Amino acid sequence: MVILINGASCTGKTYLAQNLMEKYKIPYLSIDHIKMGLIRSKNTNLTPYDDEELQPYLWNIIKEIIKTVIENNQNIIIEGAYIPFNYKNDFSAEYLDNIKYICLAMSEKYINNNYNLIINKSNIVENRGKSFSIDKDFLISENKKYIENSIKYNLPLQVIDNKYVINVDLGNI
Repeated sequence: MVILINGASCTGKTYLAQNLMEKYKIPYLSIDHIKMGLIRSKNTNLTPYDDEELQPYLWNIIKEIIKTVIENNQNIIIEGAYIPFNYKNDFSAEYLDNIKYICLAMSEKYINNNYNLIINKSNIVENRGKSFSIDKDFLISENKKYIENSIKYNLPLQVIDNKYVINVDLGNI
């Protein structure tokens, strides 16, 4: 089984992957680790800021990893913001039967009410540095995009609205 965790920046994708790994003993892979490995090894001329170009570049690698995992009857959690909303188009039914997907996003209300907390918690699993900050308006816009596209593509979505609670187990995604 492959579990895909998609979502906007700072929504807790890595945190959820870490928790699912501990609960179900399934390893997880961060797409950001692959991205930085390719960039630092100079296997691409893209930079960490080239998100538009990075998504198809990384997805071409990730989708083949997914197929290999399924073909070998293995399990993995893959998390990152580079999973396209139309990911299903890249897999036949036999593969899709072995893929579970969840998207995390925060409501505008949650971001407005908890912006400082979001920034403070952004280092909970990954070390983003003490000076990490992300523009509030960008955060609102990005989360809105993830909510709208999840609805458009009829994908499972967990919206963080009143307080930060992610209630996900393998039975409900």
